[in-house]
Amino acid sequence: MNGQIQSTRERLGGFSSSSFFSGSTDHGIQCIVPISNCGLQLDDSAVATEVDNKVKTKLLSMWNNMKYGWAAKMTNFSKESPVWLLGQRYPKQFEDALERAPEALAGLGTGSDVSLGIDVVSYEEGIEEFKTDFRSRLWLTYRREFPNLRGSTFTTDCGWGCMLRSGQMMMAQALVCHFLGRDWRWYPDQVIKTDEQMRNEKQHRMIVKWFGDQPGPHSPLSIHKLVSLGAQSGKQVGDWYGPASVAHLLSQAVKSAAETHPEFRNLCVYVAQDCAVYLEDVRNLCETPNESWRSLILLVPLRLGADKLNPTYMPCLTKLLELDFCIGIIGGRPRHSLYFIGYQEDKLIHLDPHYCQETVDMSKDMFSLSTFHCTSPRKMLLSKMDPSCCVGFYIHDTHLFSTFITKIEGILIPQNQKVDYPMFLFCEGSGEELRQNVEVGENPLPSTPFVPPNEFEDHFECEEFELICIGNKD
Repeated sequence: MNGQIQSTRERLGGFSSSSFFSGSTDHGIQCIVPISNCGLQLDDSAVATEVDNKVKTKLLSMWNNMKYGWAAKMTNFSKESPVWLLGQRYPKQFEDALERAPEALAGLGTGSDVSLGIDVVSYEEGIEEFKTDFRSRLWLTYRREFPNLRGSTFTTDCGWGCMLRSGQMMMAQALVCHFLGRDWRWYPDQVIKTDEQMRNEKQHRMIVKWFGDQPGPHSPLSIHKLVSLGAQSGKQVGDWYGPASVAHLLSQAVKSAAETHPEFRNLCVYVAQDCAVYLEDVRNLCETPNESWRSLILLVPLRLGADKLNPTYMPCLTKLLELDFCIGIIGGRPRHSLYFIGYQEDKLIHLDPHYCQETVDMSKDMFSLSTFHCTSPRKMLLSKMDPSCCVGFYIHDTHLFSTFITKIEGILIPQNQKVDYPMFLFCEGSGEELRQNVEVGENPLPSTPFVPPNEFEDHFECEEFELICIGNKD
């Protein structure tokens, strides 16, 4: 039994058609059966290729899920510190706990007894509210056995598409805020009784369907669409993407979606340039001819260190996750993309796209939603975060945009530093005009040079792993 590290295309093509296929026993336990023993006519190339592709997909999925240990890992949360999730604090403040649970204090004495009662009530209610909030975020993961990507033989993104999935999750959160509101919660066992519940259910399914793993106009934010847009920048199916590249792809996808889906016409995406948000460009993008304001999804690609995350920016990152405007951070640790949505103490809370699931058929009106929501939050040390990331924000209108700028400017600069190097800047004027007018050699901003989307070095998501190819013994 030999194993070796291979490239994406090599490792997905590393099984020959005469190896194995997946079957099941009478007890429903999945097993691997030699193809030669199952009566398959290997001279029928079409059938052999189809079975071969399913073998590769299933084995890759099994290996991937075993590697990331989804069935075994549990996450513990401290009772001593609050949990933050996309601008929401759990448990709530002392006064909130007191107002919401007076009955829990009945019969208690004074002083330490009351304080202890408040602490218990606050924690128990807070953790349940946190679980509901976390479960309501959309979870978009690797999928298998979906229609081929751009005419290739790829029917899964397992092993290479995790940054695309992380980007989809951040965009999904923006759409939830836009159509359902930040306070919306998903209750899987809820019986729909009111018109409002029915509307929310339809919008929930509409958002999920936009990310469906299928080509065509019904899913304008699908992985098929993102891969197709990536091809215009020289990417091939199976290539890895970095956070900045994904931000640009999402911007293009939303713009394209507005051509066929009127729901997107009151929404726009701005990707920061050179770690700077140019206010004139934002206004030009958001303002409509009738002087109304389209809701803004602001994506800011960042590089917060060379090889490792600069620790001076750690407090800034956690403060961003405390903002109501924040829709999360896509990044992860080296060679492993994650979608960060909160934190507790020195650990980031995230949704992990690496769990490979079967594709859901969305042609049915009442398709299952259970695989698009996660009930198991996970945490990662903030210090292990890769310095390459992209922060997202959703701003509903022009008034809130002004409020957003006021709130965030004090967060962007690390405290107690001799020189101020903010995470990113807000600048008057247009970024395009600035680049055209600046003379060669000038550097007006303390940031990295602008790099077109198709020239990003996507070294970030390089999930090297082994596929063990098993051959028959002679």
